[in-house]
Amino acid sequence: MSAGWRTLLLRIGDRCPEYGGSADHKEHVETCYGVLCREYEHSKDAMFEFLLQCADQLPHKIPFFGVLIGLINLENEDFAKGIVDTTHANLQDALHNENRDRIRILLRFLCGLMCSKVVLPNSIIETFETLLSSAATILDEETGNPSWQPRADFYVYCILASLPWGGSELFEQVPDEFERVLVGIQSYISIRRHFDDIAFSVFETDEGNSPNKKDFIEDLWERVQVLSHNGWKVKSVPKPHLSFEAQLVAGVSHRFSPVSCPPPSISQSSSEIVKGQEKHEADLKYPQRLRRLHIFPTNKAENMQPVDRFVVEECILDVLLFFNGCRKECAFYLVSLPVPFRYEYLMAETIFSQLLLLPNPPFRPIYYTLVIIDLCKALPGAFPSVVVGAVHALFDRISNMDMECRTRLILWFSHHLSNFQFIWPWQEWAYVKDLPKWAPQRVFVQEVLEREIRLSYFDKIKQSIEDAAELEELLPPKAGPNFRYHSDEGKESTDGHRLSKELVGMVRGKKTTRDIISWVEEQIVPANGAKFALDVVSQTLLDIGSKSFTHLITVLERYCQIISKLCPNEEMQLLLMDEVGAYWKNSTQMIAIAIDRMMGYRLISNLAIVKWVFSPANVDQFHVSDRPWEILRNAVSKTYNRICDLRKEIHTQRKGLQAAKEASEKATRELEAAKSIIEIVDGQPVPSEKPGRLKRLQAYADKAKEEEVTTEESLEAKEALLARGLEESKELLRLLFKSFVDVLTERLPPISADGEVPNLRAGDPNVNSAARDPEAATMEIDNENGADDDSQLNGQNTKVGHNVAELEQWCLCTLGYLKSFSRQYATEIWSHMSMLDQEVFVGNIHPLIRKAAFSGLCRPTSEGSHF
Repeated sequence: MSAGWRTLLLRIGDRCPEYGGSADHKEHVETCYGVLCREYEHSKDAMFEFLLQCADQLPHKIPFFGVLIGLINLENEDFAKGIVDTTHANLQDALHNENRDRIRILLRFLCGLMCSKVVLPNSIIETFETLLSSAATILDEETGNPSWQPRADFYVYCILASLPWGGSELFEQVPDEFERVLVGIQSYISIRRHFDDIAFSVFETDEGNSPNKKDFIEDLWERVQVLSHNGWKVKSVPKPHLSFEAQLVAGVSHRFSPVSCPPPSISQSSSEIVKGQEKHEADLKYPQRLRRLHIFPTNKAENMQPVDRFVVEECILDVLLFFNGCRKECAFYLVSLPVPFRYEYLMAETIFSQLLLLPNPPFRPIYYTLVIIDLCKALPGAFPSVVVGAVHALFDRISNMDMECRTRLILWFSHHLSNFQFIWPWQEWAYVKDLPKWAPQRVFVQEVLEREIRLSYFDKIKQSIEDAAELEELLPPKAGPNFRYHSDEGKESTDGHRLSKELVGMVRGKKTTRDIISWVEEQIVPANGAKFALDVVSQTLLDIGSKSFTHLITVLERYCQIISKLCPNEEMQLLLMDEVGAYWKNSTQMIAIAIDRMMGYRLISNLAIVKWVFSPANVDQFHVSDRPWEILRNAVSKTYNRICDLRKEIHTQRKGLQAAKEASEKATRELEAAKSIIEIVDGQPVPSEKPGRLKRLQAYADKAKEEEVTTEESLEAKEALLARGLEESKELLRLLFKSFVDVLTERLPPISADGEVPNLRAGDPNVNSAARDPEAATMEIDNENGADDDSQLNGQNTKVGHNVAELEQWCLCTLGYLKSFSRQYATEIWSHMSMLDQEVFVGNIHPLIRKAAFSGLCRPTSEGSHF
């Protein structure tokens, strides 16, 4: 049985059984068009919708869909005109709703239709000029708002991104008008502000600003210029319409109506903070889609023209976007893009660039983990070795990697290995054992092994590194509790042992929480004090819940009131966390889980967690372990997740309240209307409605009013919780940044007498070699030739020593996390920026602290530099 027309549309352009394994694009179009013609009368409407849906969600196949619509246009002009009109409505809607992906794809679809003679080329030019005009208006100080340059950049990016798909035809058919568009783009590029995204770079640099480095729009414009000089020839874009040009030229080209862009929002204030907030909001709505990583040396990566690289990157990103819930289909389409060259290295670079994208990847990191796993299975002879090369290359430059990216890489790598039996050539990294304990490569291996143990068990991971026995030193201690009151015959029994045993008996005897609290207050606190009571109770309860996560959560749920009674203030909460750390000193995971759950049950405040993380014992671990940072990340994240959840609930309840008010008003109107209908009986006016119906209407009105009141009360309660949460978040930010400033101020090297800021990486061989030879470094944003100006050939295991001293490495790590937190929570920070300026970033703050905090916010420093 032949494949259905839907399947043929989905698989067009692929080497698949539906097309007999053929890769001939002309044959694909003829086969699919033949089936569409046969089914046209029966499935016209379904075909119309499905073609639009395919163009929307399989945008890398737009040239094929354009040809099919062009061929249908020869027989049925109304069908094609309907496609054009619907596309216009969708584009207009997308522009006003700021649906970025839809705008970009619909412009590409228009170019595909224009190539197949369905849309007039002048209409495309008109649309481009509308977008250009809007972009220029946004940058105007008087009529626009330059803070919203990201939107203007996005409009220009959409035009440039569509040119590989239709530039050749525009150049041939409307050369003068097309040249006018290109001149307009050049004019826009000349007036826009260069965007230096050093704060969002995967790798740290010491060079500060890099004015000679092109940003994404400048780079794309240069690629398009190279394409223009090459006669608009693009290998990566299929041109199936050329095989049917003689037929398509006979079709009627339809006019695409003009579109309008939403007006720019005018800034209401000249305040630097307000403008910073506006720019941040614009960056959130119009983020940069890709920040390239050049992981592989040019002699390994596929050799392709600059614009071909861009097109393939766009296709990969589109597949990742539209198949984010279907990992198998995603892998299938990723390995079967309709391009005439291999692209495994580019695919790996693009996926890793998304996994490490700052401030956040478009999807959860687990998605990219699954995609990489499926690609390794789909291309077993090619992709696994590419992934291995990528890991080695990234590992070689781990010391310069952003702290957030380093954490993501650790989580990804450990999870990836867990799906391949933890097999890895560890002997190649065995040399890290001899590096200082604070060396980033050593810490990376140490953290990967710790995360692997979480996903498996100690003995399994120990066995996996038997070829590199030296690395056993980096394994964490075998997980297990460290119970202070463990009953041991050879050990002297103390009051703590006796009381702990008694508490265990009370728990096993199902004594109530109230009974246990009374026992603690009567038997322990008077004789030994509250701190000793907390010690015994917390250690004992943790031991009871030590068998599993479920046991721990059950114990905390059941006996949280006891702990809460013993921890009424921050001082006792800090002691409680010390007890958790002492009991689970051999398990980072259990410490993080226990503290996280205690915060969830409000036994510990987020402020107490911040103070505990910045206590001297934990501060000394900042550069050698992820343990304190994981706990801090969890606390801050949970705080803002609560606020986010409350905002969603309030939004829903406001809608519910509006519906309840409308229902109450309706019920009241119906009741009043029924009561108002009267009749004369024996000369007296009486209600004409039956008493039973009036009674029912009264009940409905009362119930509706009750629901309205209940919903209103619930909404007020949620709003009060939100107000409290916002106040807590304000205090959290103040304490968090104050803590960072205090510990960094104590340890950062002072500024020299002539005002020179200390170079913390002075001993790093990677930095020094890059400074000596600008062609020796790698993996930054690329230039037009596909390689970075300050990149090095990597992928080789350099095995260099680590020459950064411990204090400098501590400063680098802590500054990196400061930047990471300010970048991650920039929205919340900007709303409290005035408070932070007045209370934290005051006085003679070290320039490196200000640089780290402000660069995460993309805020200029007092010197006016952007980081």
